Amino acid sequence: MNSLGINKPKKDIKVVVAMSGGVDSSVVAALMQREGYNVTGITLKLYDDSKQSKEGRQCCAGQDIMDAKRVAEKININHEILYYQKKFKTEVIDSFIDSYAAGETPIPCVQCNQTVKFRDLFKYAKNLRADALVTGHYVSRFQINGQASMYRAKDHNRDQSYFLFSTTQDQLNYLRFPLGEIEKNETRLIAKKLNLNVAEKPDSQDICFVPNGDYSSVIKKFRPESFKKGKIIDLNGNQIGEHQGIINYTIGQRKGIKISSENPLYVININAEENTVIVGKKENLEIKKIQLRDLNILSPKNEFEKTVNVKVRSTGRLLKSKIYFRNETTAEVEILEKETGISPGQACVFYSKDEVGDKVLGGGWIHKTFNNNLST
Repeated sequence: MNSLGINKPKKDIKVVVAMSGGVDSSVVAALMQREGYNVTGITLKLYDDSKQSKEGRQCCAGQDIMDAKRVAEKININHEILYYQKKFKTEVIDSFIDSYAAGETPIPCVQCNQTVKFRDLFKYAKNLRADALVTGHYVSRFQINGQASMYRAKDHNRDQSYFLFSTTQDQLNYLRFPLGEIEKNETRLIAKKLNLNVAEKPDSQDICFVPNGDYSSVIKKFRPESFKKGKIIDLNGNQIGEHQGIINYTIGQRKGIKISSENPLYVININAEENTVIVGKKENLEIKKIQLRDLNILSPKNEFEKTVNVKVRSTGRLLKSKIYFRNETTAEVEILEKETGISPGQACVFYSKDEVGDKVLGGGWIHKTFNNNLST
């Protein structure tokens, strides 16, 4: 059996590689070509990059498209560009703005993977009669009992399974992730050995459509009403200050509140309907229970009968938890360890440890959080 686990001669296996123009996807494309597969690289143009930051590193912009094209030419593979700006605006940017305006803290990278990258690119690859869609994500995939399962990457510092929790089983069966079992520094070494022009290219840092991380400028452009002034109140409902728009705040934030207090104040909750920001002490941020919506489950329900681990932010630790399903699309999570600053709009991803590693069981979007003081 070949490296992709497809029972055909390599020369007859057609693969589509999603090429962002970065070092990871470029190395994946080169490896697939060197192994003898029939490779087509596809790059997505997702947004108008005319005002792209010169300092920040972002993906799917004009320079990245040119970098992907150069790599494709060097390794002698077919390369296509798909223009998905309208899809991206509707599915990702508008959703990002809606979420912030509702007092949430969104993660558009998950929605980008969920929609234009995996749903739409998946469909396009299928229409090309490709045998697999291959990406440069750091996540591991193992075929167990005839079904693909997703695991955290070997390099936990680079693991991207949190961002891929919404991948469906059909998509997972079709996807391949060659970098899941190698370290990031190995990827760069491979790029240097292959003399790829992106070997030293910095990783993307900012959200691609948010220049220099300035979220407010994007929201102000589309939703200026989100900058309406309102009250900053304490946990007893007393006004102690005034804000210049709820989009300037996220749960757990300390800096920028601009209210003198004996103890440091943190954003505990954001009430979009009343246009208020609720602040309190750090201990008021501790969350014991969260409510999830829009679940995506990748494992049988009996795997949730025991204690599982969850991740509630991309850079967070694994937390021991109990999952209680309410129906097919919603659940409550009881967090058994101390954790603070969990925000609606983020994802909660389920993991279970087995003999292979940390298996992704699925996940959902955080809809509400509960602590001893209030619920969001």
